[in-house]
Amino acid sequence: MNLAILCQSRLSQALIGAIMACAWVYFAVLHVFAFKQSGNWSYLIFCVTESLTALLFLVRSRPVSVSPDPRDWAIAVGATFVPFLFLPAAAGWLPQAAALVIGGAVLQLSGMLSLNRSIGLVPALRVLKTGGLYRVVRHPLYASYLLTFSGYLLANSSLRNLLVYLLSVALLALRIAREEQHLARDSGYRDYMARVKYRVLPFVF
Repeated sequence: MNLAILCQSRLSQALIGAIMACAWVYFAVLHVFAFKQSGNWSYLIFCVTESLTALLFLVRSRPVSVSPDPRDWAIAVGATFVPFLFLPAAAGWLPQAAALVIGGAVLQLSGMLSLNRSIGLVPALRVLKTGGLYRVVRHPLYASYLLTFSGYLLANSSLRNLLVYLLSVALLALRIAREEQHLARDSGYRDYMARVKYRVLPFVF
């Protein structure tokens, strides 16, 4: 069977869902336990925001077109799963940075409300969203992830979390590049790119 067709098959979707569920359970149990032990709300908020991403993926709308490139699937799935490898740490370089997790959660929720069921893992053309935070940057959800991951690392500093952070950021950058390459095939999205210049950070990138 062609690899691209296999990636889009119901079997592969079910397998991805099952792996995501297992990774989420492990991630959620550790962070709920850390919250109970420390009373630090950032653990619970981080758990909820990552869970919301997984939930919206399950109820996402059907795409008009989806990338058949296996590399896009690998990058998207990796970028979704890798943050589940973050673990609570005994100390942090800047414990106060836990507040960034809360700020990231607010930004993520706002982005998700703007995007609604058009969310997805793999580059796909669904209903084009240009309102809300999408008037400011083209990828507010990815901006929220960057903010949340940065806050989490600074508040839970370990070599493991640093490596997870670097891998997450690298995958995020690749994901943006591959996603825009696919979406730019649509004239409506090209017009949107011309109106909204910045991808993640206004006046920076």
